[in-house]
Formats: sequence, structure tokens, C-alpha cells
Amino acid sequence: MTHDFDKAYWEQKHQDESHASESAGTGETPPHPYLAAETAGLTPGTALDAGCGTGAEAVWLAANGWQVTGADISDTALARAAARADAAGVTDTVRWVLADLTAWEPERTFELITSSYTHPNIPQLDFYEHIARWVAPGGTLLIIGHLHDDAAGHGHGHGTEPAGHEHGVHEHGGHDENPPAKATVTLADIRERLASAGWVIETAEEHDRTLTSPGGRAVSLRDVVVRARRG
Repeated sequence: MTHDFDKAYWEQKHQDESHASESAGTGETPPHPYLAAETAGLTPGTALDAGCGTGAEAVWLAANGWQVTGADISDTALARAAARADAAGVTDTVRWVLADLTAWEPERTFELITSSYTHPNIPQLDFYEHIARWVAPGGTLLIIGHLHDDAAGHGHGHGTEPAGHEHGVHEHGGHDENPPAKATVTLADIRERLASAGWVIETAEEHDRTLTSPGGRAVSLRDVVVRARRG
């Protein structure tokens, strides 16, 4: 079936993930592997993790010198994120905001904005364009997403929800659980949208990797990584 990526969807998804992790005896998932590499050349400053989930990337950034705002639509995710920040000793350098990012407007711009596997309830490219407005001049936008590309031939295809999703690996209810078409996007789509708006594309790559779900099964992911600098 199809679904909307609204607050109810993400709240339920994070509650299910919490139960699955507790049942399997697993801890919080680590940040995605691209964050360190893609921010290595940046001077730490202000950062927004847009759709921060349970805080893996936000806490990593805070631990590496950034002043971080983590924003998400799920109360459950933010509670877990705050606990993660406390355990990492970075509560003074990260704050959490409960917000629908499609409607929320921050009070400031940021030198870095990251979006990691964030599926909003608006077309995906429109969302990236929306949050890009909050990047300060000369700042960086880092997009990490599951690649939806029929041409890639890696099993995700348009209209098929990837088995791994949003900061961890979720066990989806079945193979017939599909996101709306508005959630699908390709590397070329992202690059074209940003370049046409005057952004300097510094990274545009596709990567394959395998994760283990809370239920113990291997999940193959095909990721899209785009880093762009605002002129």
C-alpha cells in the first residue's frame, strides 16, 4: 500500500524501531559513513541536521566541534536523540527542535545543513530546495539519500520503499509497502536542481553498502551522496 510521510507515519516508525532494537538487544545505530569524509574539509560552525531522527549525525557533528540544531517531526526520535547526546556528553552543543520541516522556518541560517534519508510529506526535490534556503552564503548542503533509480537496476526502483530507511534499518511491514511517487529521486535530479539554482556541486556519487537490520537480516542499500556549496 502507499502512505504519506506525515507525523503519524514517522512516530509509528520510530516506535517500532525502538521496540525492534530493544528486542534484539542492539544499541543506537552509528552515523552514516559519508559524514566524516564529506565534512573533513569544513571549518566547524553552525549546523542543522534536517530530519535528524535519533540523532546519530547530529551528535557526531556536535562531538566534532559543530554547534548543532537537530530538527525532526517525531517526539520518539527526539527523545532517543537527546538520550544519545547526553550519553556522548554533548548536550551543551546540540539542541533539539520538534518541527515539521516543510512548515518550520528557523530563526537563522547555518554554515552546514545535512539531510540524511529524510522523506518529507512534499516532493523530495522541493524539500531539498526548501531547506537549501537556510544555508548561509558560502555554506554547505549535504544530502544523503536512498537512491531510487530504475536505470540503476539495483532493486529499489521508482515506487519501491527501500528496506533500510532513515538513520537505521527499519523492518518494513511487507514488500507491498510503497511510498508515494513524490518520494522518489535520482542523483541526476538532485544535481540538476541545485546546479540550476547556482550551487557549486562538490560531490555527486552513488554508493552500495550492506547493513544489518534490528531483526538480524542483511539489507543492501544504494545511496546517493551530494555535497554542494552556496555561492
